[in-house]
Amino acid sequence: MVAKIGRGQNLTGVLNYNQLKVEKENGEILFTHKMQETPNGHYSVAQLLGSFEPYLLANRKTEKMVLHISLNPDPKDNVSDEKFNAIAQEYMQKMRYGEQPFIVFKHTDIERTHIHIVSVCIDEEGRKISDSYERKRSMDICRDLERKHGLACAIDATYKQNEKTFRPVDYKTNDIKSQIASVVRYMPKSYQFQSLGEYNALLSLFNITAEEVKGELHGKLKQGLVYVALNENGEKSSNPFKASLFGKGAGYIELQNHFAASKVALKENDVRPTIRKTIETTLRAAIDEQDFKKQLTEKGINVITRKNDMGRIYGITFVDHNSKSVWNGSRLGKEFSANVFNDWWNNGLQPEIKNSEDTKTILIKTVSESLPAEKPHDLFDFLSNKSTIQSNDIHSSIEGFGGLLPEAQGEDYQEQDFANKMKKKKKRKRGQ
Repeated sequence: MVAKIGRGQNLTGVLNYNQLKVEKENGEILFTHKMQETPNGHYSVAQLLGSFEPYLLANRKTEKMVLHISLNPDPKDNVSDEKFNAIAQEYMQKMRYGEQPFIVFKHTDIERTHIHIVSVCIDEEGRKISDSYERKRSMDICRDLERKHGLACAIDATYKQNEKTFRPVDYKTNDIKSQIASVVRYMPKSYQFQSLGEYNALLSLFNITAEEVKGELHGKLKQGLVYVALNENGEKSSNPFKASLFGKGAGYIELQNHFAASKVALKENDVRPTIRKTIETTLRAAIDEQDFKKQLTEKGINVITRKNDMGRIYGITFVDHNSKSVWNGSRLGKEFSANVFNDWWNNGLQPEIKNSEDTKTILIKTVSESLPAEKPHDLFDFLSNKSTIQSNDIHSSIEGFGGLLPEAQGEDYQEQDFANKMKKKKKRKRGQ
């Protein structure tokens, strides 16, 4: 079970968010503690606020007095409402909030059924309840609750996730947003890429594309990103999802920063000679396009090509999973540009590869020793899969292999989106 603890100032916003889940039949109130009861068991946000009001009025100087906790068991645990109630009460008691008013909401709008607990972290006299070593205490409490209630251990689950592989997005399911979220939140943390094109080459392995959107707001040009799921033919098969739904790291500005940081990192730790050498060796041995791609995937490198409606290759990108870096062909060198491969695969003009005497021999040796050249890490077992994901649309054909990322539990990104909207609404009110 994973616990996430959040603090804030806007109690109305937090209650509104959870109450909307209830009204849309994506949630329900499971339990209340030291809260004003209603005759029929139904609550409005105003009624819920009434139970917290004395604490808020007594607040002395605590800036962030609102407590918003989510407890997330493994989806396979199938926790009953009664067990959720017991877990919530025990957790709050051990976290020193047992004497506080709190309300427990169950959320069922994503695959991972979980609970949210809303409370305040100031006592009846307005003093802040100590949160020293809170994160560690929370982790220890979660381990105790897992053992007591027979839940899957989050530590074991994390280890097992690292042994699993992540599949491409399945546009036919109803949890597309959660699938996209798991991928786009992971990639910038683990892979280096220097442009939106290289980022999209990586995303294409998981049937996702990112599109830049521009617009004008209050006379100022605004730029952003949306993410879309693709079908097996590379056609858009979902509504666009705003980057803000997936956290800050998936947004336009953060990715621009990532492009710049990747450029610096790849310059300092130049793996390019190693990748070039691997591609050169494969070019000499391969007999055609499919053989070339197959041999490279066995060495931990995916090849993604972009073709127009006439079949001409106008772009080629190499995704090296050993160094976790993405390279446009021309960035590796003119001998790896799209034109070279178009001449080979469409016109039969196989490139002549000369033995390259690179002045960075020592660097190549050093990098080669640290990166597996022949056999990738077990995480890349998917590379032995002979099936190829084809995606064709009027502009491009993208080919790759899926299944390399650790599986991750879905996050409730609607919560963050709702919180952002509430902040904007609050700012607008101040400006009036």
